[in-house]
Amino acid sequence: MVVNVEIDPAVLAAAAGQTAIITGAAGGIGAATAALFSQHGANVVIADLAGARAAANKLIPTLAHPDKAIFVPVDILNWADMQNLFREAVAKFGRVDVVVANAGIMETSPVLNMDAVDADGNLLESREAFKVLDVNIKGTLNTIRLGIHTMRQNEKKDGQLVAGSIVLVASTSGYFGGTSVAGYITSKHGVVGLLRSCRATATQYGIRINAVAPFFTPTHITASYADAWKAAGLESNTPTDVASVIAQQALNTEVTGTCVLACGKIRRELETTRAALVTQWMGEDVTTLMAEAGKLFAKLGGYPLPKKREE
Repeated sequence: MVVNVEIDPAVLAAAAGQTAIITGAAGGIGAATAALFSQHGANVVIADLAGARAAANKLIPTLAHPDKAIFVPVDILNWADMQNLFREAVAKFGRVDVVVANAGIMETSPVLNMDAVDADGNLLESREAFKVLDVNIKGTLNTIRLGIHTMRQNEKKDGQLVAGSIVLVASTSGYFGGTSVAGYITSKHGVVGLLRSCRATATQYGIRINAVAPFFTPTHITASYADAWKAAGLESNTPTDVASVIAQQALNTEVTGTCVLACGKIRRELETTRAALVTQWMGEDVTTLMAEAGKLFAKLGGYPLPKKREE
C-alpha cells in the first residue's frame, strides 16, 4: 500500500494571517520553512539559539514580509526560554496557529566507537550522544507541550474545531536507520514515538499533530557526504522541498497523526500505511489483541499510570 502526497497550492495559501513558530529556523530546513510561510502571508517567529541571531537578522530582510517576522533566542532545553518564546509570539501576533518542531542535532563522533578510551583503557562516557537525545527528544517534547498549552486557548476561527497545528521534523532514520549513527537514529525514533503518543491529547484540544521524515537534504548535518550523494545520482531534497511538505502537513486540516517521507519528488505517507499493514505484519491474533487492549484503555480513561515507588 503506497500513499503518495501531493503539494496543494490552495492548502499552502491558508497560511495567510496565521502565526507560525519554527524552532531551529535561522538556517537550513527551518529557514526555508520560515521563508515559505512568509511567502504565503504568515506571521513568522524564528526561534533559534542566541548565537544564531546574526543568521536570523540576515534572513528576516529576505522574507516576503519581513515586517511580520521576529527572532526570539531560545534554547529548546531551557523551559524558561521556551515559555518566553510562546509568550513573545502571542504578545506580538495575538495567537499561535502553527508550531514546527524543527530544531535538532546529530553527533559528530561515533557513539559506538570502542576506541574512545582514556589513558587507562576505560571506555569514555558518550556525553555528546546524551546531548543529541536531549535536544531531539526532550526539546521536541518541550515544544509539543507548550504548543498544546498555548494553542488550546485559541478562539476557534470561523467556528472550526481546529485550534492549531504541530509538525514534528523526524527523519527517515526514525523508521529505518541502519547507518550506526546511534544517537541520532535513536532520537528520531523517539520523535516518531512522540507523534504517536501525543496525538490523542492534541486532538482533545482541537490541535492536529503530524510529522515529516526527510531523507537526504543538503544541510550542515549532511555536508560531509553531500558530494558523494550527488555523484551517485541519488534522489535528494532541497530545504525548500522539505519546507513545502512541512507547510502542507501544518495547513491541511484533513490530516492528523500522519508522517510524510520527503525525498525530492518522492513524498509518501508512512503512518497510515504502517497501520494498514499491522495484520499482515503481526498476524490477526495480535491485531485483535491490540484493538481490544485499546478499547480497555479507552474505557479506563487512558493508560493507568503506576504509582511512584517509595524511596
